[in-house]
Amino acid sequence: MNIGTAAEKSGLPPKTIRYYEDIGLLRPDRAGNGYRDYSTADVHRLKFLQRSRSLGFSVEECRQLLSLYGDRERESAEVKALAETKLAEIDRKLAELAELRAALSHLVEACHGDHRPDCPIIDGLAGHRH
Repeated sequence: MNIGTAAEKSGLPPKTIRYYEDIGLLRPDRAGNGYRDYSTADVHRLKFLQRSRSLGFSVEECRQLLSLYGDRERESAEVKALAETKLAEIDRKLAELAELRAALSHLVEACHGDHRPDCPIIDGLAGHRH
C-alpha cells in the first residue's frame, strides 16, 4: 500500500511516517517503481509507535519497545521495566507540575488584580519577596 493508505490506516501523518523511516524505526519495501510499499505489518508497527508515543515514550524508548515487540523470546520483565521507568518519570513530572501550580496559585491569590501598579505576580517573577 502507498504512504497515504498507510497513513490513513495507522492514524499518523505521512510526514511522521517518513520521519520514522528516516530514523530507522520502519523499513518498508520498495515497489518496482521505487515508491514505498507498506505492508499490513508496517501499519501494525506504525500503530504500535503511535500508541507508544501517546503514552509518552521517547523515540529511543519506542525503538527498544519495537525491538521487544518483534522478539518472541523476550521476557515480559524487560517490557515491564521500561513501562515502570516511564511511569516513575510521569509521576516525577506530575509532582513538578503540582509544585508549579501551587507556586503560581499563591502568586495569583496574592494579587489584588485592580488598578494599582503593585503586583505580587510581577514581583514574584522578578524574584522579589514581600
